[in-house]
Amino acid sequence: MTLTSPACPVAGSLPPEVEYKIKGVPGVNSAKVDIVWTPTWDKDMMSEVAKLELGML
Repeated sequence: MTLTSPACPVAGSLPPEVEYKIKGVPGVNSAKVDIVWTPTWDKDMMSEVAKLELGML
């Protein structure tokens, strides 16, 4: 996954939370989240719903 920046305040807590949630999906036995910086995060990566929720449309 790509975070918004290296200084993202949830950089330490979000990846383990994502792994935990993925492992809760029926049929999924394991998950490993890797942090990547390419591609660089951009608001265009957000869903329309997320943009609406944050008032970005």
